[in-house]
Amino acid sequence: MPTTTTRTEKLDLRLTPDAKRALQAAAAVVHRSVSEFVLESALARADEALADRRKFSLNATRWQAFLAALDAPPRPLPRLKRLWNEPGFFDAAPNQ
Repeated sequence: MPTTTTRTEKLDLRLTPDAKRALQAAAAVVHRSVSEFVLESALARADEALADRRKFSLNATRWQAFLAALDAPPRPLPRLKRLWNEPGFFDAAPNQ
């Protein structure tokens, strides 16, 4: 038997009357409540927006190049080294 998660969170939004009518019409076409339609649509869009931040695929050649880049020693960054060696704003002695 599948487990269900109780929905305990709420999300309110303001929209125009035209936008509300469009959502109601679209929800009716797919036989969903407006809440179900909006939630499913928003989650699908969230998955699209986050897809390239969650996983990516590489062919064998690019995978090996990726691993080599991860294993390579860091390149020297003299300006960053100089920045780390400078005193920071909060490192300065108080004037009083």
